[in-house]
Amino acid sequence: MNLNYKPADGWAADFIPFYWNGEYHLFYLKDYRDRAAQGEGTPWFHLVTRDFVDFTDLGECLERGEADAQDLYVFTGSAIHGEGQFHIFYTGHNPHFPAQGLPKQAIMHATSNDLIHWTKVPADTFFAPLEMFEQNDWRDPFVFWNAAAGEYWMLTAARLKHGPSRRRGCTALCISRDLRAWEVKGPYYTPDLYYTHECPDLFRMGDWWYLLFSEFSESYVTRYRMARSLQGPWLTPLLDTFDGRAFYAAKTASDGACRFLFGWNPTRRDSKDSQPWEWGGNLVVHEVAQEPDGTLSVRIPDTVAASFSARERVTFADAIGKYSPDDGKVILEARDSFACVSAGRLPDFCMLDVTLRFAPDTHGCGVMLRSSSDFETGYYVRLEPVRSRLVFDSWPRPGDLPHMVELERSLELVPDTPVRLNVYVNGSVCEVYVNETVAMSARMYDHHEAEWGLFVSQGSAEFSDISLARPGTQEAR
Repeated sequence: MNLNYKPADGWAADFIPFYWNGEYHLFYLKDYRDRAAQGEGTPWFHLVTRDFVDFTDLGECLERGEADAQDLYVFTGSAIHGEGQFHIFYTGHNPHFPAQGLPKQAIMHATSNDLIHWTKVPADTFFAPLEMFEQNDWRDPFVFWNAAAGEYWMLTAARLKHGPSRRRGCTALCISRDLRAWEVKGPYYTPDLYYTHECPDLFRMGDWWYLLFSEFSESYVTRYRMARSLQGPWLTPLLDTFDGRAFYAAKTASDGACRFLFGWNPTRRDSKDSQPWEWGGNLVVHEVAQEPDGTLSVRIPDTVAASFSARERVTFADAIGKYSPDDGKVILEARDSFACVSAGRLPDFCMLDVTLRFAPDTHGCGVMLRSSSDFETGYYVRLEPVRSRLVFDSWPRPGDLPHMVELERSLELVPDTPVRLNVYVNGSVCEVYVNETVAMSARMYDHHEAEWGLFVSQGSAEFSDISLARPGTQEAR
């Protein structure tokens, strides 16, 4: 079992998912973070999985180029089957080229007959047309067959030539009939909001089309837009993100029945909660669902939830404030204070499932993770009804902050209405799901004491259906 995959000798960045014959092929950018030993550049590696829990590692599939090659860094792209072959379109990136007057990025091509062995096709390389776009931002090609038009479409991350620098990001469109020669048609989606639109993705679900991209100028998140046709107009839903800061560069794939979103949970420098986020980390997979109004939500994949099958008995002890056990339920009351109760030791790899109801005027409630026995340190998955949000918090934390920066999600919270929290912990990785619609990824580095529990701040809450499960096949006695 290798949930939240990372390579043993490095870290995983952008995942490029492709479904074929019952298996998900996950190509990914490998970051060794060891230039002295491994040299410069980023190759693509290849995983195969059926359940997002166990993986077969097929090793390197697209090697990085030499120092003077366009694809010293083999950056993000997409995979497709067409014209009798498998194709990968990828970004060739060389950060040394601009100093030589050469474009930093290009769209490049590789082919395969078996999805395993790939041959690069340098002759198919093409660059951003300078009359339309900046030359150094031309990357992350996403290719699909447009049946209505009878041609292949490619969406790329690009930047317009004019306008405020931080708002020139756009999604560009190229077309082809043979997956070899491409005509750049121009900008496809230009909201004038972000520096660039990384890792574009597009799919249809029901009557709606969905356009995805990731941006780092407003927030580090993956966003989506929705439209009734490929011609638009592209509408922005009220909540246009799938997760928070700790989930990036997400792209989707479907088996025809279910669609999944593949991103990565970034590490922090020096493995410290207070240090900056880094590029690359561990795989995280969300299942995508469509709500009645066409908007998208995410939940934990069934196969991932099912892997936590060894349930343990949960007992409560050690509390602060008014704590009332009531026939499998826990009631915490702290109208103008704070109350909490410990549920014992938190395993390093486990999933928690809790349903709670909070009373009107409650300020905060939720689950404590890795708390010390005196409740002085730890992490908090906190619902904040007065602010309509979910946050991830820790104590102590640096600076004058209300919670850990950027680890928050908008969430409608109604008093006396059940809220279900699923939280799984895998080492430093933490994934939170609320009501099978909202996700929030986080990291936990600083606190290692291993109790968990329930809490309420300035209010009262009832907790029920409380369970803890480890990976396994038999229920613990």
